Amino acid sequence: MGMGGVGHGSGGGRRRGRRRRSAAVMSEINVTPLVDVMLVLLIIFMVAAPLLTVGVPIDLPETAAKPMEGQTDPINISVDAEGRVFLQDSEIPADEVVAKLQAIAKNGVEDRIYVRGDRAADYGTVMRVMARISAAGFKKIGLITTEESGAPVPAS
Repeated sequence: MGMGGVGHGSGGGRRRGRRRRSAAVMSEINVTPLVDVMLVLLIIFMVAAPLLTVGVPIDLPETAAKPMEGQTDPINISVDAEGRVFLQDSEIPADEVVAKLQAIAKNGVEDRIYVRGDRAADYGTVMRVMARISAAGFKKIGLITTEESGAPVPAS
């Protein structure tokens, strides 16, 4: 009977020791999931950022012209393959181009205007848009083309 009590008591001591070890609080933070999420977000933004520059898909012609220096925030007018005219990202009728330009030009006729014509667009449509802009008094008109390397480059 004495032995049973001693054996029982020592077994209980072992159990209490195990509980203390398993109940210890882990004070480490696992940052691996945070790093994984941040890397995925970085890759997504790196891929998506170049796609957000201009909203109208235009197939620009290629030239060997050097990039123009000047105004940092030009006004973009695009003519797509079907002959539709876009001011920045919104489609407008061709006869309203001048009125809209005069409304949004911050420096009046001194603003730089870039005309982007699709490779398949009618040359006459692009020239009519440029003639209307020029007749309204805007003199800093540039054509946007794609450099042979593939980067869009304004040319005059």
